[in-house]
Amino acid sequence: MAHVRSVNLARPRPNPAKPALGSTGIDKRPVAHPVEVRAPGPKQGGLGSGLVGDLICDTRNHGGDDQAVYAYARETLDRWQQELGRELPDGCFGENLTTTGLEVDGALIGERWRIGSRVLLEVAVPRIPCSTFAHWLDERRWLRRFTLAALPGAYLRVVEPGEIRAGDPVVVEYRPDHGVTVAGCFRAVTTEPELLPGLLAAEQLPEDVKAVARRRTGVAPFPPPDDKQDAAV
Repeated sequence: MAHVRSVNLARPRPNPAKPALGSTGIDKRPVAHPVEVRAPGPKQGGLGSGLVGDLICDTRNHGGDDQAVYAYARETLDRWQQELGRELPDGCFGENLTTTGLEVDGALIGERWRIGSRVLLEVAVPRIPCSTFAHWLDERRWLRRFTLAALPGAYLRVVEPGEIRAGDPVVVEYRPDHGVTVAGCFRAVTTEPELLPGLLAAEQLPEDVKAVARRRTGVAPFPPPDDKQDAAV
């Protein structure tokens, strides 16, 4: 069964990549205690992260309701761990939730995950890598490698608040039928702009992403999700 392997909160540290900000919360570490999750409000002027006790420093580019919670699959971390030849502990990509048994990059925009008995999250948009991430990983040409792999992990909205903790089961309660996945959306906004018009099939995408997609026309929408994939989630 899919579950939360770890819940990770920030340990503030200096941010050499963006010295004007002073600090960064990209260094996230697993915690053993339950963590309250709630909608943080707008990106600027809101609470930042959707997890109480977490930290968002760059509120111009991160945080807010459409980036309330960041999830990354342990299976994908293991793939990077093998490729990079170094240990990648839970939370090291800056993710709040490290999951197991869940198709994070294959999740559909608007898909809803029940975590534990109370919390309901909605897949909103893929993570776009930034200079802070590149400096933190300290790998040669990291932004390019991460982008070409198209395994970005997912930002999620908080639909129903509550507490989560490591070990909580994750159940996919709803999957829309448009076929726009997290990975597909990421490719469209990074390396394959010809896919942008197809993103408009996903009504749950943030308005700024839709605005980019509306500038292009003439591309067929994404195919519907595979029923076998649905059953495997």
